[in-house]
Amino acid sequence: MPNKILAVLEQREGKLKRFAFEVVAATVKLAEELKLEKEAVVVGNEIENINEIGNYGINKVVHLKSDKLANYSSTAYSEVIANYVNETNADFLMLANTALGKDLAPYLAAKMNAGLIVDAINLDTSSGELIVTRPVYAGKALMDVKFKTSKKVLTIRPNIFKATSSNGSAPEVTVKEVSPSNLKSRVTSFKKSEGKIDVAEADIIVSGGRGMKGPENFHLIEKLAEALGGAVGASRAVVDAGWRPHREQVGQTGKTVSPSLYVACGISGAIQHLAGMSSAKYIVAINKDKDAPIFNIADYGITGDVFEIIPALTEEIKKIKS
Repeated sequence: MPNKILAVLEQREGKLKRFAFEVVAATVKLAEELKLEKEAVVVGNEIENINEIGNYGINKVVHLKSDKLANYSSTAYSEVIANYVNETNADFLMLANTALGKDLAPYLAAKMNAGLIVDAINLDTSSGELIVTRPVYAGKALMDVKFKTSKKVLTIRPNIFKATSSNGSAPEVTVKEVSPSNLKSRVTSFKKSEGKIDVAEADIIVSGGRGMKGPENFHLIEKLAEALGGAVGASRAVVDAGWRPHREQVGQTGKTVSPSLYVACGISGAIQHLAGMSSAKYIVAINKDKDAPIFNIADYGITGDVFEIIPALTEEIKKIKS
């Protein structure tokens, strides 16, 4: 049984991501149920909203600080975190299963000689030990697994473990200056899509597939997403065809999302796409093919022409909101 659980927080350009607070919420849950010590660690240079962590149940945060670590480096981040783990005898790390988390977690597991479980969607401790539920076979089945190692590294799927602010007191923040020696790889810059919501963080997503017939028709998807206050997503076929940027791709080779509402327009429902969005709370499918696989997992299905249904749906939503 581990003694101390460490929430590894993700930041970008000096600000903690929403996923960081989800990791804190899940860490607090496990710490309470398994009677573990808990704290959080974040790597970077200046972190502007670090005090917000206290609102989510952790009152001790360690900031591993260096101007060389303002942006992500798999080699340097894993080095400084592993060093801190060794200093404090932490034996359980939790991260978000984001692009960064999926890259960093195996590095940490290897350095700690720890077991690794990724993409958890449920954490059950009712038996006295941790049972982790994770999707397998591209989301077509769920598997319950447990660690066999004393040291553990776990990643949780974003948007599954909701973080609720309790307006708690500011945490005790310890700033520890570090000097990474391994900067073989690092992120040099981020390219933002100004004014657009990232599908990985969106609570509502409207995605388009090959049924949209061309990039010139994606303004319909954009207008519906705008009316709903959501993000625009796309299937792999659409991205591969060059209709939409890769940052919008939802699926096994794109981004895994778990929004409250996912609207699939002209998407047939290939396995790799379902793997990236099947955990959405509500799924609405619009497709002219009544036998499309997407209808097998949809909560609500509309069989018909997307070019007629999407504009009508957009107008109705605007009327309701006005």
